[in-house]
Amino acid sequence: MAFVPAPGYQPAFNPPVPYTTMIAGGLREGMAIFIQGVVPSHHNRFTINFSTGQYEGSDIAFHLNARYDGRDRVIFNSYQGGEWKEEEMKREMPFKSGKVFQLVYQITRNNYQVSVNCAPFYEFPHRIPMERVQWLQVSGDITLQYLCIIGSGPGVKGGLVMTAPQGELPPMLGPPILNPAMPFTTSIRGGMIPKRTVVVKGMVNSNAKSIIINFKVGYSNDIALHINARINKSAVIRNSFVNGAWGEEEKEVTTYPFKQGDFFDISVRSGEKRFKVYVNGHHCFNYEHRLWNLQQIDTLDVEGDLKLCFVHL
Repeated sequence: MAFVPAPGYQPAFNPPVPYTTMIAGGLREGMAIFIQGVVPSHHNRFTINFSTGQYEGSDIAFHLNARYDGRDRVIFNSYQGGEWKEEEMKREMPFKSGKVFQLVYQITRNNYQVSVNCAPFYEFPHRIPMERVQWLQVSGDITLQYLCIIGSGPGVKGGLVMTAPQGELPPMLGPPILNPAMPFTTSIRGGMIPKRTVVVKGMVNSNAKSIIINFKVGYSNDIALHINARINKSAVIRNSFVNGAWGEEEKEVTTYPFKQGDFFDISVRSGEKRFKVYVNGHHCFNYEHRLWNLQQIDTLDVEGDLKLCFVHL
């Protein structure tokens, strides 16, 4: 079963490098770009560019260049009218060889706010109007595990470029909730109506026993979909809690996707008859609706042995 991301959620899993992708609708205030990667053992430098075009010579609004040459540093710059502008530099190097890192860009009205491994790292001003920025490019000595463009700016419905299957799905309007504390609870505006998608990105703790995700009816605490990943038993249990009682458990999965110390991306889409659940872009299971007033399913709870990277509704 093919995974079709909802408009406003643009993920890539293990893409090859060099990697170039279009920023659907262009860069906008409120967007976030999440990159998960590893620097290989033999490395010299890697580059991430926010560009106005996909070809060499296009203006680059924000150039991040990690350099390893005995004077390890990260360079920031822009490229306009065929020449590099004033260079900025930070000598701290957060991208360590062989270690998975999380790099997050938050797009604000005034700048790019860069965080690495959940800690603020740098701010770079808009030297080129953000609406001109249409492409994201990654090259050099880096292994990409995951790259996600999360769009939530004004005019997102009209500005998005969508494939035909995506055109049937409501946009994810965000903005994403980044690095929320655990346990986590949030409301789902309008409920889990058909075609609504919720994405949870996190990392399983190294000593994890379980991860629990609940889609609930806020006023009654009924649970429409209870997902319990029992890490120590390699099982993913699903159930519903209605009128004070648990129903019959379901356990079958296409593949077991959760491992201690690993990142995961779980996408839950509500349909007319069932929930469809994907993990890391692969179909994991379906769950037939047991509560049929989908609009009342308006609360998301996440708890257990994990660190949340972001939640996108």
